[in-house]
Amino acid sequence: MRASKEVRVIETATVVDNPVHSRVQLLRILGLGFGLAVAVGNTISAGILRTPGEVAQHLPNMWIFLGVWVLAGLYALLCAFSMAELATMLPSSGGHYVYARYAFGEYPGFFIGWCDWLGNSGTNALVSMVIGEYAGLLFPALAGKSTLIACTVVTVFSLLQWVGTKWGASVQNVSSAIKALMFVALALACLFYATPSHAGSPVPPLPQGFGLIAAMILAMQAAVYTYDGWQAVIYFSEEVHDPARDIPRSMFGGVLLVMGIYVLLNVALVRTLPIGQIAGNKLALGSAAGMLWGPRADTILQVVTIISMLAAVNAIQLMAPRIMFAMSRDGLFHHSGAHVNRGGTPDVALLMSLVVEVAFILTGTFNQVIASLALFFVVNYIMDFLSVLVLRRREPERARPYRAWGYPYTTVFALIVSFAYVVGVFVSDTSNSIRGLVILAASYPLFRLVKWTSRASSH
Repeated sequence: MRASKEVRVIETATVVDNPVHSRVQLLRILGLGFGLAVAVGNTISAGILRTPGEVAQHLPNMWIFLGVWVLAGLYALLCAFSMAELATMLPSSGGHYVYARYAFGEYPGFFIGWCDWLGNSGTNALVSMVIGEYAGLLFPALAGKSTLIACTVVTVFSLLQWVGTKWGASVQNVSSAIKALMFVALALACLFYATPSHAGSPVPPLPQGFGLIAAMILAMQAAVYTYDGWQAVIYFSEEVHDPARDIPRSMFGGVLLVMGIYVLLNVALVRTLPIGQIAGNKLALGSAAGMLWGPRADTILQVVTIISMLAAVNAIQLMAPRIMFAMSRDGLFHHSGAHVNRGGTPDVALLMSLVVEVAFILTGTFNQVIASLALFFVVNYIMDFLSVLVLRRREPERARPYRAWGYPYTTVFALIVSFAYVVGVFVSDTSNSIRGLVILAASYPLFRLVKWTSRASSH
């Protein structure tokens, strides 16, 4: 993280009616290094251990399998072109919520922000529980204590953030660097030192015709979901030293870093294991590591998984409070959520996020929350692309430090692909998608209630 010798503060760039707006300040102390670190930390997690087996099961052909990982990375890069324009045009912390509210109004912004906050909080609860389960495997004395470990993990990282943004950013820089190096080392070890397996495994037939198209869509869904997280810097836009330069570089660099690591890992996989052994394997990288380290591979994978997920918890614990902070600052939640402590942390929003995460962990409801909101992670992208199109037409003269490369073609193409993804998710997981639509329907009364209570508390 690049920090200035003199900590500078900035006012929000979002026009709001919140009476606490004039007192709201965040610290502009983050740089390109943090932008890359939070992208890697938020993106690379347990998904890359599980998803290759799912992709190979849909498309059991080595070259098509690898091509999916490249295509998913290129889709993320395509999305980054448009999102970088929004982030530099509206450099306010808060993520997707900021763009939806500015382009479409309070209610769309509220819905996007609310779902994004709950989704991040649920994901943090899930990741922390997985850390607890892996810790129990690594240290038998901790077996059966995953709930306690998960609550401890989210609490410890919340305390780190409470101290200040500089502490949280430093932890992110170190943990993400260790994570990236561990995955690269694992891939290189498998590439150059593992003895390839020639054991015969039945290879599922490659689908033909329409079946091949359907399989490609399902495989892309899994891969794109595994790439999600590269845009993490948008949650900290007004805290970045030079938004016009560092935000686009963080996005593009983050996508390329993650893409490089993912492609390298999957090349190592197909070099070590036949595609038949990868297809349907819930821990394909574990099988590949077993070719190199034998029985010790399980322990090594457990350590890699725990460290990678600790970096993800820190990233989400930095991001989630800034969504609630931005909404509170704009009068879409209680104004106390916009309070910032001397270290630059939205402390009340952080406490609210911690309480929700602990509640998810103790009640075991995080899986239902994540499944119900899974549809909306791509809806966030759709709203971003629509915002680019709407604002180009509505405010053509507004300063845009970065203009989307290939506009409007790249933006429209990314929008079409995202819509296709949503349709695919709805078809493949209809029950959870319907729950998501119920959440959408129920959100408007909640929005009206929040607006009423926010106005009442401000008087």
